[in-house]
Amino acid sequence: MAAKILLAAGGTGGHMFPAQALAESLKSEGWDIALMTDARGLKHCDRIPADSIVEVDAASISPRKPLQAIKGALKLAKGVRQAKTFIKNWQPDIVVGFGGYPAFPAMRAAQSAGLPTILHEQNAVLGRVNRVFAAKATHVVSGFEGLEKVSSKANVTCLGNPMRAQVMEAVPEDYKAPTDAINLLIVGGSLGARILSQVLPKAIALLPAQMREKLNVVQQTTQGELAAARETYENTGVTFLCETFFSDIEIHLSTAHFIVARAGASSVSEIALMGKPSLLIPLAIAMDDHQTLNAKSLERHGAADILPESEFTPESVANILEDRLNDSSWLSSAATAARSLGRPNAAHDLTQLVIRTIR
Repeated sequence: MAAKILLAAGGTGGHMFPAQALAESLKSEGWDIALMTDARGLKHCDRIPADSIVEVDAASISPRKPLQAIKGALKLAKGVRQAKTFIKNWQPDIVVGFGGYPAFPAMRAAQSAGLPTILHEQNAVLGRVNRVFAAKATHVVSGFEGLEKVSSKANVTCLGNPMRAQVMEAVPEDYKAPTDAINLLIVGGSLGARILSQVLPKAIALLPAQMREKLNVVQQTTQGELAAARETYENTGVTFLCETFFSDIEIHLSTAHFIVARAGASSVSEIALMGKPSLLIPLAIAMDDHQTLNAKSLERHGAADILPESEFTPESVANILEDRLNDSSWLSSAATAARSLGRPNAAHDLTQLVIRTIR
């Protein structure tokens, strides 16, 4: 009889992508898989090889908004009841949570039932929901070394962030610094694409003409900024591709010579895995400033530059791009440093931890 795992993840790609990677790995081992999430998470479920997708009620709770907090608590309580019913009927062997409020009901129900639980934290700072359950979890798995805001009672091990199969398959063998054409990839993530969409085209317009002639720019932008970004690039003479979403982002990651990105856990982990030099702009409103800590994992090893939003202007970006893209030696050493921090075995290692835990 196949082992059963219940995955619980929040409604964003940052939570869902590592859940997908673990699901792919365990499915290849013959496991039965169920995924529990909320309505937002359903749009990320199409590539997750789960036998059951379970929607539960969930909501975030902010002490600063008492009325919303009460409504959120009631929704979470309803979600916990739904999760308890599903767990009682389906009887999973283990529950693995990837953070976000939609993971709360499953983790509460699982720990109440005495099931083994594993928490995976993608960021360098333990998220609010994971903090609630960390002390009682069988294991807390971190995506980065030096996890902050974690209970001293938690059983923490760093395995990295599991990567989806399509990303793993695109990892290049090595890094070749640009000689003629320079492939520049700009990705912003769901919360961060707007400011990158506004600043990067203006920054590239400030670069010397001889550098612009070499640039192949691929940029993820928001729908509202798409036309303006394309118009700016048209006027600068660079070769460019601007879209709101890339279904083949792993191909662009693989072929990039330099990446400008937010510092979400998935982005930083993918950049390291691909072995790419980068400029990281942490999201200023990120909880506990976790994106800055994510970015420092690369910066302190010479693999990336960090530019805070307060200094993120076309002029400052243009200066960094001109400096870094003209320095083949730095590009190569930064790429080597980034690759040394990648964790290509993260999905396999998490899979083995899950298997050992239920045995």
